[in-house]
Parts: sequence; structure tokens; C-alpha cells
Amino acid sequence: MIRREIPSELLRRLMEEPEQVVPTFGGRNVYQSKMQFGEDKTYLLRAIVDDQTQPPTVVTVYRTSSIRKYWRV
Repeated sequence: MIRREIPSELLRRLMEEPEQVVPTFGGRNVYQSKMQFGEDKTYLLRAIVDDQTQPPTVVTVYRTSSIRKYWRV
């Protein structure tokens, strides 16, 4: 999160109210939402989350401009 310069506030918002939760391998889920970074750029913020632990564990978080590749309709 620090290396990728993702503010903790954005991760908190993503975890509380993701726009989508997509199942993935090993019982993990991808939480994702479209978010503004800077004044004019929208990215997809994605967090790989292990929901089988209490509290859920964020394995990794990153942003991508490839929204169409990952967004589920």
C-alpha cells in the first residue's frame, strides 16, 4: 500500500463499501471499486482479501487503469 502510494482512507472505503466483490482462488475475494486518484484520473482499486480470517486479511491492494479488463458486468 505504501509502495503503491494508495492512501489508507481509500482502502478503508473499499473494504467498507466495495462496488463489486469477485470470488477468486483459495477462498479469497477481490474487492474492487472505481475511484478518483488525483483530480482527473479514475482507476480501479482492487484488494485481494482473505475473508476466511477474522478480521478479514488484505493480502494485497493495487490500482489499475485496465478497468474494462477486470470489471464484471
